[in-house]
Amino acid sequence: MGPDRVSGTMPVAGNTQPYGLLHGGASAVLAESLGSIHAMALAPAGKLAVGVDLNCTHHRSAREGVVTGTSSVAHAGRSTASLEVVIHNEAGKRICTARLTCNYIDAPR
Repeated sequence: MGPDRVSGTMPVAGNTQPYGLLHGGASAVLAESLGSIHAMALAPAGKLAVGVDLNCTHHRSAREGVVTGTSSVAHAGRSTASLEVVIHNEAGKRICTARLTCNYIDAPR
């Protein structure tokens, strides 16, 4: 984790749909988790990041192994942040591209 990137992994096993393929919703959860952590790392003092839009494009399937997601900054402002999260398989092939937009709200007191 750093200001420019946040990365994380997820096993395919246990995250499949009935046909044995990586579930698109699992990819979305990985993308939103990494992007949200990244948005919080960029948040102005006293603000919390809350997701308001998630868009995922699924490029190929995965049946086994581990996938890795990496979040990078598309935009970081005072009131919003947009992150691009790219998920690859172990061979380095892109599985999913996601974009998460977060609004910054005042932290509760």
